[in-house]
Amino acid sequence: MINDELAIELLENMKALFKTKSHQHINEALCGEAFGLQYIAMNGGSVVPGDISGEMNVSSARVAAALNSLENKGLVTRRIDKNDRRKVIVEITEEGRSHAEKHRNNIIGGAVKFLELLGENDAKEYVRITGRLKNIMPELWRSWSL
Repeated sequence: MINDELAIELLENMKALFKTKSHQHINEALCGEAFGLQYIAMNGGSVVPGDISGEMNVSSARVAAALNSLENKGLVTRRIDKNDRRKVIVEITEEGRSHAEKHRNNIIGGAVKFLELLGENDAKEYVRITGRLKNIMPELWRSWSL
């Protein structure tokens, strides 16, 4: 039966997980510079900044800052589109492609380790539940008022 006690236990567990700061590593992998670089690599090596912004669901200013950093590191280049001078094209460099591949392998390796620590049954259940959460959370947030 779902009751206040179960809800409180959930919130306490979530708070404890939040304190581990593991969410920061996951957030960086899914939303930071590394994600932007990965996105470019997985989309033919050439994209417009708006595509990255839309995929990450972050502001164009945040994407511009990430691209500045990636460009300073030699991982991407930017150029004006010859057909539409209002458009900027972001391209991954070979060093950037290598960096993205290493990062992807590290992220997948970390996810495998995480799932192994859970054990096969709990890992499958966790993946199933996160799939459900992905589908129900948007509706919950629309109706939830704090």
